[in-house]
Amino acid sequence: MAFDNLSDKLSAVFKRLRSRGKLTEADVKEAMREVRLALLEADVNYKVAKDFTNSVAEKCIGANIMESLTAAQMVVKIVRDELTALMGGEQVRLKTASKIPTIIMMCGLQGSGKTTHSGKLAKFLKAQGHRPLLVACDIYRPAAIEQLKVVGESVNVPVFEKGKQAPEKTALEAVKMARDYGHDFVILDTAGRLHIDEELMAELERITKTVDVNNILLVIDSMVGQDSVNIAKAFNEQLEIDGVILTKLDGDTRGGAALSVRAVTGKPIMFAGVGEKMDDLDEFHPDRMASRILGMGDMLSLIEKVESEIDEKKAEETARRLQENKFDMNDLLDQFKQIKKMGSVKSILSMMPGMERQVRDADIDERALLRTEAIITSMTAKERAKPDILNASRRRRIAAGSGTSVEEVNKLMRQYEQMKKMFKQFSSPKGKRKLGKFGGMPGGFGF
Repeated sequence: MAFDNLSDKLSAVFKRLRSRGKLTEADVKEAMREVRLALLEADVNYKVAKDFTNSVAEKCIGANIMESLTAAQMVVKIVRDELTALMGGEQVRLKTASKIPTIIMMCGLQGSGKTTHSGKLAKFLKAQGHRPLLVACDIYRPAAIEQLKVVGESVNVPVFEKGKQAPEKTALEAVKMARDYGHDFVILDTAGRLHIDEELMAELERITKTVDVNNILLVIDSMVGQDSVNIAKAFNEQLEIDGVILTKLDGDTRGGAALSVRAVTGKPIMFAGVGEKMDDLDEFHPDRMASRILGMGDMLSLIEKVESEIDEKKAEETARRLQENKFDMNDLLDQFKQIKKMGSVKSILSMMPGMERQVRDADIDERALLRTEAIITSMTAKERAKPDILNASRRRRIAAGSGTSVEEVNKLMRQYEQMKKMFKQFSSPKGKRKLGKFGGMPGGFGF
């Protein structure tokens, strides 16, 4: 995560505060100096960092919490609230048009990830039941139109293009097509430049004058650091953007952009790119991000991910089979497929409170799920239904067929047997009540 180093430093500051019990004004001021330094090292804008720590110190001292035995916890709460406010306070959603289509114009410098994130946004909207249309308005970069076609095909969203035709004319024709064919969102993938210039801005302004753009989203690369904030400020001053998509927030960045963009531009971060896959785009929640920065996890996002990706009927069926002690390899395979849909094991565990640092330091084998799936799919239907028949020769055949070792097959079978024993406790009425809706989710398979 982008804020790993910042999270570690803030955790160290709060640990020292908790060790002191009651706090003095000097303790708070010293802690805020350390917080300010941590923010500056995370590439947060200097004025933003200074204003932030001054505000926190003022609230801590003004709240008369110094003599409280829980003073340190109250300081953490104030810091969390101020971090949330710094990033915008509340989630900001896309504006929708009174009649279709809602038009979104993606803009940014060349290489920021506009085309990829146009596709990610299209997939996000499609998952919500919308019918987006991607529009190729970048007529300068070599193969830009072909790239958008590939992206559109990967997310199963149509792409409207008219070759080297003027972008504003292409946008106008695309909007007409969207109305005729019932596409409720139009996403314009515009051209970028290596730097902000008059030609770039003039083209974007021509598009906004030709079609009624509802959302101008600026795509900026968080790896650029403080420069990304300067880019956002320059675009906003000339174009009046509506929001920001911050990319590579999962990478090895210092995270300062996410903490500075809103304060410097007054515009919200609306989405965050958190991976390379086309579904690695999250809505940006300032309060949840503040909690993650402070090592409190993000259980709300995890719950939403589970609810959106897990097949409820299959989960209930698995729970029923577990209760009746009928769980077999077919059920286990279904569970692994459900987990894969939610993303990487590391990303899932990192949302749990207190797990961020442990997950980061742990050597998690993300390919373990794939190897386990290969082992199970190398079994015959009879073997999956009755794993007890797997003798030595069958296990050798399965290992050869899955490209794994007999040792790995044996390990999976031992873990399967352990699961069966563990779930026997749920056969009682008391155990059944404990078995939750997602009780069948497996764990401990070599991650």
